[in-house]
Amino acid sequence: MDHIRNNKVTKPDVRWFILLHISLVFSSLSGVCSKLAAGQKFLSLPFFFYYGLVLVIMSGYAIVWQQILKRMPLTVAYSNKPVSLIWGMVWGALIFNERITWKMILGAAVIFAGIYLVVTDDES
Repeated sequence: MDHIRNNKVTKPDVRWFILLHISLVFSSLSGVCSKLAAGQKFLSLPFFFYYGLVLVIMSGYAIVWQQILKRMPLTVAYSNKPVSLIWGMVWGALIFNERITWKMILGAAVIFAGIYLVVTDDES
C-alpha cells in the first residue's frame, strides 16, 4: 500500500512491518503479565512486579508505535493490531495451558484474511 510523504507516494519499508509485528508480540505479553499479576496477592511484591512489567512493556510499545506511524499509513498499521489476539492464544496455550479450539483458529484465519485485504494493493 502506498503512503504519501512530502507529496511523494512511497511504499512502506518491509523492516517497519517486521518491527510492527515484533512490537505486537511484546504488546501481547502485557496481557500475560496482567494475568500473572491477577494471580498474586493484592499489593504484594509480585503483584507490583507484574503490573510494573505491564507499564514498561506498554510504554515501550507506545514509543515504537509512534515511530511506526511516522513511516506507514495508520490504516495499515492499525489493521495489523489484531495479530496480538492471536499471540494471546499462543501465550495462553504455552504459559497457562489453555486449550486452543477450532473456533479460535477460525477467528485467527478471519483476522489474517482481513489484514491481507487491508494491506494488499488494490490495483483497480
